[in-house]
Amino acid sequence: MGTPTYTTFHLVKSEDLNHHGTLYAGRTAEWFVESGFIAAASLTKPENIVCLKIHGMTFTAPIPKGSLAKFDSKVIFTGKSKIVVSIALSVKNADVVKGYITFVNVDSDNQPLPHGITIVPETDEEKELYEIGNILR
Repeated sequence: MGTPTYTTFHLVKSEDLNHHGTLYAGRTAEWFVESGFIAAASLTKPENIVCLKIHGMTFTAPIPKGSLAKFDSKVIFTGKSKIVVSIALSVKNADVVKGYITFVNVDSDNQPLPHGITIVPETDEEKELYEIGNILR
């Protein structure tokens, strides 16, 4: 079975801007990880989830102050202890940043811990994302 999409929002404020007056990539990365974490943690214990790698955040347009940044996150692949999440940031229904993050399920000693989660893609889009996640893991 496919997984649900989780949506979070952030208002882009003055303290979130870079020297060009647009959303700072570092703040975007922070929000990206937070949004991805919510999707990954929805499938297991949140205290066991850690970020392993941001595979990329590709910006296609600047994001100005006052924008409402919408993050849609979906678990697209799971391995034995890894969870790969796809994240899209949109403003006014236009995708402006896309990327992927791999999280790891760990025990109290921060060692990989099997999570027992299996993702079965159903739609063509889910199958395509599953293959991307398999490559990225």
